[in-house]
Amino acid sequence: MPPVPPPSVPGQPAVEIGSPLPNPGTYEECHRKCKEVFPIQMEGVRLVVNKGLSNHFQVSHTVTLSTLAESGYRFGATYVGTQQTGPAESFPVMVGDMDNTGSLNAQVIHQLTSAVRSKIAIQTQQHKFVNWQCDMEYRGDDFTSAVTLGNPDVLLGSGIIVAHYLQSISPALALGGELVYHRRPGEEGAVTSLMGRYTGNNYVATLTLGGAGAHATYYHRANDQLQLGVEFEGSMRTQETAVSFGYQLDLPKANLLFKGKPLSVPRQHSYSVRPLGLIELSHLSMIVPGLNYFLILSEGVTLYHGARPTYCSTSLFPSGIYIM
Repeated sequence: MPPVPPPSVPGQPAVEIGSPLPNPGTYEECHRKCKEVFPIQMEGVRLVVNKGLSNHFQVSHTVTLSTLAESGYRFGATYVGTQQTGPAESFPVMVGDMDNTGSLNAQVIHQLTSAVRSKIAIQTQQHKFVNWQCDMEYRGDDFTSAVTLGNPDVLLGSGIIVAHYLQSISPALALGGELVYHRRPGEEGAVTSLMGRYTGNNYVATLTLGGAGAHATYYHRANDQLQLGVEFEGSMRTQETAVSFGYQLDLPKANLLFKGKPLSVPRQHSYSVRPLGLIELSHLSMIVPGLNYFLILSEGVTLYHGARPTYCSTSLFPSGIYIM
């Protein structure tokens, strides 16, 4: 027998049945929609070769040459398990890479239950442990909470604890907060921040306010081809502010993607008139079967080679030939 809805009371709005609030996602992903529009900053020459060994295992080779940063080689490996929780999600996920000096970055992500997800990340510098952290995330029907423990040391009494909470107030509005507590010998403190995100039909506006400063982003999809993003960052510690504007132009029929960002200067809010970004062309003949790589020509012009389009970003490149 189907359940009988409660009778409506005169003078009060009727209760809607079957329209629960959606899960808002995670706190860390609130500004991601806008940040994905911006190109990635890098300097120098980088060659990346990815090779899939099976449906679950992939390796990568990265060679970096730079005059400002350290040049070197990194070997990476990625394993994706067989526990499928969604159309594009499978667990466990293990990702790691090691450079030519023996320094290691690795993380393991696993879906323990339908609502609980955990992650462990470690970083070593040659033979010494530098950082390690453990995350635990719980996703409810209309909220997400997470706790992160970083670099705990019981003997010294030091460590960092980060707590996140994000709650759906309406289908479009989500509110949350963050608490960061750190402790080390002779020093301890806590920083709190509040976050609000409003999602419209074709835009997302996010604002974070706290003791460390302010961070605001606005993402707007003008049409199927053009996406825009504006980011504002203000720091109370350095007393500096910066505004950035980014755009992404996607032409699927031509297999072309362009990302750009005018050059911004902190506090002065001045911009250059030269757009910097990339162009990707996937209509190239197969040169080396099974390998994916990028050729960056002059200012932001990138030739892509590979069976599956993968978008990367470039910015602040002088004239010349680069390999990604």
